[in-house]
Amino acid sequence: MNNIEIELKERIKELTCLYEVSSIIANTDFETIEPTVKAIAFSLKKAFQYPNKTDIIIDCGEISMSTNEFAEDDLTIYSDIIIFNQAEGQIIVHLNTTDSKEINFLREEQLLLNSVALKIGNLLERVEIQKNETSLKRQMEHADRLSILGEITAGIAHELNTPLANILGFAELLKNDLNKEDKSSQDVDKIIKNAIFSREVVKKLMFFACEMPQEMKRVDLVSHIKNAINLLDATFKKEQVKYAVKIKDKELWLKADPIQLTQIIFNLLINAIYFSPKDGLITIEALKTKNDITLKISDEGLGFAESDLDKVFQPFYTTKPTGDGSGLGLSVVHGIVASHKGKITAENNIKKGAIFTVSLPKE
Repeated sequence: MNNIEIELKERIKELTCLYEVSSIIANTDFETIEPTVKAIAFSLKKAFQYPNKTDIIIDCGEISMSTNEFAEDDLTIYSDIIIFNQAEGQIIVHLNTTDSKEINFLREEQLLLNSVALKIGNLLERVEIQKNETSLKRQMEHADRLSILGEITAGIAHELNTPLANILGFAELLKNDLNKEDKSSQDVDKIIKNAIFSREVVKKLMFFACEMPQEMKRVDLVSHIKNAINLLDATFKKEQVKYAVKIKDKELWLKADPIQLTQIIFNLLINAIYFSPKDGLITIEALKTKNDITLKISDEGLGFAESDLDKVFQPFYTTKPTGDGSGLGLSVVHGIVASHKGKITAENNIKKGAIFTVSLPKE
């Protein structure tokens, strides 16, 4: 076979490879792209002049695969995988020259490698865009659900407020007409106690729906955190839970309702204490960015099931046993944060437990 025939054969292999790679990418399942990358690697291997002596490594972030092991003294060429104008990985090609030191890569093989790297980069950009779009869609759907729940909750709270006020008022009037030692008076006390409890539930519902009036002031988050920890010190000791405060700044000023800011810290800490094991550690962090103040509270509990993450801020949703919680604590926090034009997220810690992150604007 003369040189022209050899070169023609190699060009056909390269064009076939580019066609195969394009077809593989066109049929990619964006949920699992590892099989696509593997297929590209083996297609590329076949396109080189010495496929039996050639091995491919594709390494890009979480994706890493190789067609075979290689020796350190192999000849090597590579091409960067560019994603959004940044080199995020490489395709590396090794040529085993153990049997013959005369063989080498062709110039066209580097060009082929560059073309395939470009195609992989474009594929991974599309995957990233789709992930971001899916994530944004889920966030918008979650926000819509919470908004609808907020409207329904506000309506329920307003409807309950008036009859509860009447029950409480008439019960107190009735109690004044009864003898304190009378059994009826004790029953009225129970009515009053339960009416007050119900009124507090309504208040929490109104907090979730952002219906409570606010008194916005310039407040120091650090001092509020310290006060909350001091007040909960006995609870920490009783439940045998430790805490660590990681705040570099002496003061972190923001504009917020002081009472509602305390409610955010209290509810998140009480929730963390409840789910912490004995000798578990709760970490409280706070820092400032250009426009926001961020509060992070993490625990070492069991964390969230995937099915719970989307529901954690919904009113009346709780993973606690019946009788241990109303399912309103975190929804109240969400409502307060939303009314302050802030953001709150819940996620699982990498090691164990849960992390709540609250971001509130400075002004």
